[in-house]
Amino acid sequence: MRSLFKHVAVAAVGALFCLTAAAQTATEAGRPAAVLPLAAEAPPKLVVYPPLAEPLARGVVILQYRTENLRVIPVFGMGALEVSPRVGHLHVTVDDRPGTWAHTSGDPIIVVGLEPGVHKMLIEVADPVHKILTSETVAVTVPAQPGSSTTPHKH
Repeated sequence: MRSLFKHVAVAAVGALFCLTAAAQTATEAGRPAAVLPLAAEAPPKLVVYPPLAEPLARGVVILQYRTENLRVIPVFGMGALEVSPRVGHLHVTVDDRPGTWAHTSGDPIIVVGLEPGVHKMLIEVADPVHKILTSETVAVTVPAQPGSSTTPHKH
């Protein structure tokens, strides 16, 4: 009798476990942690890595970067200020020229057509209404291309 009771108890616990697991939806099982209110989120950070050497040798500037506490996506406007976790985009300016552009993806920043020499690239993290939250300036030296008559110069 004890053996039968043991088997019934084990079967009951197993059935209860299966019912509990079946009752839990896929959404509940994969649900991320609760989102913090924006005021409680840490400020965004930006890390820009040095340009990739091989493309730079060909005159192509490829800057990889990462952000912390902000997702870079193409969302703009007042309503997007309330999105949590925080969203925004990058502003990219080369050599203090007029004409900043918005970079709206996690893809690397790619710049072509710069003359050989030292260039300054300002990368700014902006919120959905273009308020600057943080920034980093990167110096990039574009080498003279083999066979080119242009000599490197500073801007």
